[in-house]
Amino acid sequence: MTVSSFTSVALEPPLIIISLQTNSRTYNLIKQANAFAVTILAYSQQETSDLFAGRVSDAEDRLAGIEIEKLVTGAPFIKGGLAYLDCRVSQAIAAGTNTLFLAEVVAARGNGEGKPLVYHDRKYQKLFD
Repeated sequence: MTVSSFTSVALEPPLIIISLQTNSRTYNLIKQANAFAVTILAYSQQETSDLFAGRVSDAEDRLAGIEIEKLVTGAPFIKGGLAYLDCRVSQAIAAGTNTLFLAEVVAARGNGEGKPLVYHDRKYQKLFD
């Protein structure tokens, strides 16, 4: 899925948190796998972002035709991204209609080049000229 943000919680050990609606397909996948991947997309990957933003039915395989790779947990990363965080869930915290997944970053990688994809004010924005 495309998320609007995730939050760094700690550097030692490296922890992040994401919030998902409990009725979402991704919530169920993370609950089963106890792991997830974060790909920081490049500006050129707007179409990929739109695909994972829910404009395809939950019945369809969103990874079909997308080049992926895996690091430690087996969670899929989208190739071509700027950075990758491979995360193992440490704790799931109920929060109203959502669940907060606190996760340890067990592997990380960046490619060191490219421009980030940023979505703000209902459209993609450039942080560069």
